[in-house]
Amino acid sequence: MIGKLSGIVDSFGTDWVVLDVHGVGYHVHCSARTLEALPGRGEAATIFIETQIREDQIRLIGFMAEVDREWFRLLLTVQGVGSKVALAILGTLKASDLASAIALGDKAMIARAPGVGPKVAARIAAELKDKAPALSGIDMAVVRLQSQLGDKVAPKPASDAVSALVNLGYGETQASTAIAAAMREAGEGAETARLIRLGLKELAR
Repeated sequence: MIGKLSGIVDSFGTDWVVLDVHGVGYHVHCSARTLEALPGRGEAATIFIETQIREDQIRLIGFMAEVDREWFRLLLTVQGVGSKVALAILGTLKASDLASAIALGDKAMIARAPGVGPKVAARIAAELKDKAPALSGIDMAVVRLQSQLGDKVAPKPASDAVSALVNLGYGETQASTAIAAAMREAGEGAETARLIRLGLKELAR
């Protein structure tokens, strides 16, 4: 099994790169984000590899970071998610954004990836919520507020402030993040108007 390749970038395609390793050209399938992050032709590169072995072929799938490879493996555990869909998701969202979307149950963000419909996005959010790596970087205050909003038990000033920001054109996740930060600064007893002001200040950073 190949786990990593270091060599010289030989050529590119729409979803692949050929990496020359001591005279041997390895054809590696990559997401759009990985291809954008690779150096130019003739330059040195290191790619982390997921090796897929089937009866009729050996397929190499490459990633710039090990965490992306771990996400790829995790996504494949979800029913209805194959290599193409998993690469589309990782080509659209950074690992940290995907972790946030799953932790917050933001199905719309996951569905931004080509070929990912609402049902598949919902399944990913549900099945990976307890398995997703690197969730320690998620602000649990945001997760808690998002959960309260979904269950209709959030404090009224907070839910009204989130609604106000959404009406101004911000996404629900953006709004929830901003208001969670505002509540930390002002305290949970703060009035709606103050939370909105602080939320807008947070969004402007």
